[in-house]
Order: sequence, then structure tokens, then C-alpha cells
Amino acid sequence: MPVWDSATRIAAFLCLILPLALAFGGQSVTRVVNRLPAIARLLLPCWSCIPYLLVSASRGVFQTHWLVIYALLPVLIAVALWRARANDPDQRGHWLDFAVLLILGFVVEFRRFEPAWPRHLGGFNRIILLDAGLYGFVVIRQLRNVGFDLRPHFADMKIALRELTFYAPIGVLLGVAMGFLHFHPEWPAFGKILSSFVSIFLLVAVLEETYFRGWWQNLLERRLGRNSALFATALLFGLSHFNKGATAFNWRYVLLASLAGVFYGRAWRSEYRLLASMITHACVDTIWLLWFH
Repeated sequence: MPVWDSATRIAAFLCLILPLALAFGGQSVTRVVNRLPAIARLLLPCWSCIPYLLVSASRGVFQTHWLVIYALLPVLIAVALWRARANDPDQRGHWLDFAVLLILGFVVEFRRFEPAWPRHLGGFNRIILLDAGLYGFVVIRQLRNVGFDLRPHFADMKIALRELTFYAPIGVLLGVAMGFLHFHPEWPAFGKILSSFVSIFLLVAVLEETYFRGWWQNLLERRLGRNSALFATALLFGLSHFNKGATAFNWRYVLLASLAGVFYGRAWRSEYRLLASMITHACVDTIWLLWFH
């Protein structure tokens, strides 16, 4: 069966409605949803089970317990963050905020839900969990300074390239010295550079920067202060790469990712806009993929 049959395309469209609406619709989306009765707002994210139903049923891998999980988990996240909003109106960071982040991180990092999906379509799980987090933190919790606004500003590019310029010499020299990076001088076609950047931006940078900078660093700033939050989040980001590209603890990857996380965090906090850190992140990964992998 083709990877992108009609059911899969519909599922992808449903998964992208919320992030696109929030990225380009701003606060208007939040205002519309928050006019609904409370019970409707809390139950609305159960629609996340529909993409799973469409994809799994069309490919003969449907299992009821996964449908229940994808229906209930986003609702439980919304309820938890509803309680966090009520108990922490000053947004100093409630234990429920961090519990939600740890659950999302654990499920994604260790791929606990990906067996629910057909081969090559496990990425749907990450998008559904991004939707659940966005709905909970942005719409229900109304967490300030997340910066999930993808309408471009000139300052986004300026900040992104500034942080890339700061990090690139450090990352390249350290990575080569450790034997982690290996320079390949070939110059790919422009189309390959562009497609690599776009795919990394959409499939990696959007998800990781929202999770680590928009949510973790944002909340930790309120508890620890700007600099402590910057370094703590960078370390968390680095540790999330511990099992990438190796069967054992990949300390070289952790070190380079932690250093990169400092500059991604600086890009985000300059104006509290995720687009800046997403661009820096996508540029770093594109350079690594094409010239240093």
C-alpha cells in the first residue's frame, strides 16, 4: 500500500489543523476555543484518536487500546493543565506542568507509542503529542511567552543567524576534535540543501524547539531565572540525544547537543519567539547532515 493513501492524507490534515491555526492565527484561536463550555474545551482534544483510527484501520493494524490511549491522553493533559492554570494563575510553574512535560518527553524519547503505527508512519505519534501539548499549554493553560508564532519577522532571521554564527565554529572545532564530526567538502545541489532544511525544520526543529524552549525553558525561567533556565534546558536537550547514533550512552552527541541548546535557547529568549530558535536549529542540523555527518 502507498505510504500516502487517502486515509493517511486526511489523517495528516487533521493533525496539522491545530499547529497551523496557532502558528498563523495567534490568539484568535485561543479566544474562539475558550468561548466553549468548560466540558467541551476539556473533551475537545479527544479528536486526536481520529488520525490513528484512519491510518490503522486502512492498513489493518487497528487495536482498540491504542484508540483509547490517543483519545484519553490528550484529554488528561488538558485537565491537568486546566488545574495548573487554576492553582498557579501567576504562571510560576506548577508540578502538573512539569508532570505533563515529563510524560510527553518519556513517550517520545523512548518511542513508547510508535508500535501503534504502521512502518514509516510512526511520526504521526510525535505530531499528535505536539498537538496535545499545544492545546494544553497554549489554549487551556494560556502559558505566556511560548512564542509559537510562525509568521516571519526580520528579527527572527537576524537572531537565528547570529546564534548560528556563534555556535558553528565551536561545534565544528569541538566535534572534529572529538572524532564525532567528519568533514565532507562536496557541495550538494541547491535543491537538496533546501529540501534538507525544510524537512528538518518541519519534522525536527518545530517539535523539539516547542518542547524544550517554548515549554521547558519558559517554565524554568519563572523558577530558576534566565541563565539557570537556559543552561538547565540545554542540558535536558543534550541528554535527550544520549541514545542517538549509538547503542550506548553517546556522550559526544550529548555534549555537542547541550552546547547547541545554549544557543537555541538564546535565540528563543531574545524576543520569546520560537521561529528564531527553529531556524538556528534547522541550520545546524542541515550543515551537520550535508557536510559533517
